[in-house]
Order: sequence, then C-alpha cells, then structure tokens
Amino acid sequence: MADVILETSSPTGAVEPAPRPRRSALAKLLRNRSALIGGTIVLVFVLMAVLAPLLPLADPLKSNFLAIRKPPSELHWFGTDELGRDQVSRLFYGAQTSLLAGIVSVLIALAVGIPFGLLSGWYGGWIDIAISRVTEAMLACPFLILAIAFAAILGPSLTNAMIAIGLSAVPIFIRLVRGQVMSVKAEDFVEGARAVGARDLRIMFVHVLPNTMSPIVVQSTLFMAQAIILEASLSFLGLGQQPPSPSWGQMLNVAKNFMEQAPWMSVAPGIAIFLAVLGFNLLGDGLRDALDPKEG
Repeated sequence: MADVILETSSPTGAVEPAPRPRRSALAKLLRNRSALIGGTIVLVFVLMAVLAPLLPLADPLKSNFLAIRKPPSELHWFGTDELGRDQVSRLFYGAQTSLLAGIVSVLIALAVGIPFGLLSGWYGGWIDIAISRVTEAMLACPFLILAIAFAAILGPSLTNAMIAIGLSAVPIFIRLVRGQVMSVKAEDFVEGARAVGARDLRIMFVHVLPNTMSPIVVQSTLFMAQAIILEASLSFLGLGQQPPSPSWGQMLNVAKNFMEQAPWMSVAPGIAIFLAVLGFNLLGDGLRDALDPKEG
C-alpha cells in the first residue's frame, strides 16, 4: 500500500509535502545489519571474480609437478592441488564460474517465468489451467533432481548447466509472478487504464509488471544462492564446468579423493561455497524486509 503523503503549509503560504512517515527502502536496507553483512560478503566475491585477471595470481590452469599437494605456505596460502596448481588462484577464478552461473541462471528463469506468469495471472481460464498444470508437474520433482535431469539431457558443460539450472527455476518464478499479477490486476489503477482504452499488453507490462517487481527482485537474490549450490553440485557430479577450468564444485570433487593425504584441498572451496550462499541469503532476507511496505 502506498505511503500517504500529507501536505503542510510553509510560512510563506505555499503548500509543501510533509515528510514520509516511513523510511525509504534503501534506508531500511542500510539499517539492517544482516543485509549489510550479506551485501559485504557478496561484494567481496564480486571483487574476487572481477579482479582475478588483474591480480598477480598464478595461472589457475598451469600444472607444477614439483609442488603437488603442498600444504598451505607463504607461497601457496591454501596449498596446491593434485596437479600442483595454486588453490588461491583457482578459488578466485572459480568465483567467476559461480557468479556467472548464478546470474545467467536467474536471467533465464526470469526470461521464461515472467511472461508465462503474466499470461497465467492476467487471462486466467484455460491458459491459466494449462500453465499451472505444467508448473505443478515440474514443482513436484525435487529441484536438484530436475536440474540434474536437464543437465544430463543437454550434456556436460558450464553453459548447459546454467541452462539446466535456469529451466529448473522457471516454475518458481511463474508461480510467484502469477500470484502477484492476480493481486495487482484488481487494483483501481488497472481498472482506470482499461477505462481509457489501454490494451492488455500495455497494461500488463506498463502498469502491472512494475508493481510486482519487489518480490521478483527478492526471489532472484535468494535464488542466486541456490544457483551457486546447484552449479557446484553439477560440477561435482561432472555435469557442470569441465576440467581444467576452475570451479568450486569441481575442486571439491577432486579433493574428496585426497581427504587423508591433503585435507586442505577441500577447505577453500567448501568455505567459499558456504560464504557465497550465506551472503546472498542474508542480502535477500534484507531486501525482503526493506521492500515490504508493512515494515515501518
């Protein structure tokens, strides 16, 4: 519900708007300690991914057979892997893979989910029934199993893994958008747009969709965490990023074979996945609180 803006008179007699009784979404977000912590964690990983080619890091693909499975040291802070490659370097470049997978997967889910959700919520009838039944069938399958099935059909690669993750999330966004559209289309401003002769497509994309963006933004942020886990899972199973390109899930897949000889190989990628997921979840929760009009 929109904030009510009261008007007061200035000493000169001019009518001026009174201050809004509620803090803006940005102010509420900045006052949320958990959201700030999550945003800081996410920013760190973004900087890792962006600055990886610019920092004096070792080549993440270059093997060094004189430094195989070396423990952490001043030269290799997180040790080396089974081929003598620096773990820090592969961790930084692995951040590129994880963030890219998250962003592309979310974009795919939005590109498919928003139009179908709009159609289902706006028109109803047999269109809603058909889209809802397909959505429910996909939601009946566990999320990870659905992503594995898509990835197995498309073939092992990072590109196919991103497509698989995005397609697996489509029913989530269809259901979200459908519910929001059904709520918004009953508002007075929509009836006003109809009264002046606006066409359905214009009403849907100009009037209805912008008023559903808050929950979509929150869900997209939260899904980034899921996408990072899924990309790591698919790479761990050999269906995602292919060697020798670095990926946190792939690093864990290799590390499981050397848990007794070189346990440090699993520490860095494991902590990176945990922190990245934690960061996006905290940020998403903060955005939900900040964009909720019921929160004063």
